[in-house]
Amino acid sequence: MVFHYPNGHPSHYNEASKQKMQGKDKSINFANRGMRFEDAINQSNDYYRNHNLAVIHKKPIPLQIVKVDYPKRSAAVIREAYFKEASTTDYNGVYKGYYLDFEAKETKNKTSFPLKNFHEHQIAHMEKCMEQDGLCFVLLWFSSLKRCFFLDSKQLVYYWRNKENQKKSMPITAIEKNAIEIQPKIAPRIPYLEAVDQYLQAKEKN
Repeated sequence: MVFHYPNGHPSHYNEASKQKMQGKDKSINFANRGMRFEDAINQSNDYYRNHNLAVIHKKPIPLQIVKVDYPKRSAAVIREAYFKEASTTDYNGVYKGYYLDFEAKETKNKTSFPLKNFHEHQIAHMEKCMEQDGLCFVLLWFSSLKRCFFLDSKQLVYYWRNKENQKKSMPITAIEKNAIEIQPKIAPRIPYLEAVDQYLQAKEKN
């Protein structure tokens, strides 16, 4: 399959790519349970919806399909598609009357989180959401350390906007100081709404 990004450059997705991705998935198992970080968040969102705690979904990828084969009358295989536009953040929804908008990223680094994992259009999107009083944050997963953090997007934007004058990563010491650590568990896998509650309580006190 061929995906074309907004800059026009094609990305070929074939069986070899699939096998490579599957091999990569095995190297980033979530908490040694055979689960990727994104899968753990998706399961957590299912838990929150099923228990009427929040309505949060992963945003769909905007695709324009241009070539489809029909090997069977009852089946269609997409051969070529275009990304209509650059994606923003991974998730959004509503919780206790708050609009939540957040991104989930992971790294194998043990001492810092590389800013190259984020993109300018994502930062700009977060800034616009925050201008409308949306609750924006990022979930950071250090796969080698098995540690997860909730970081307010204001902190991320600060580092991003100053990255040319500083190191191009967020030191884990700064993340430990400014973020809220999340302890993974069985249900939900990533209880990030507990961190949201803690963040809102601290915000009210200030």
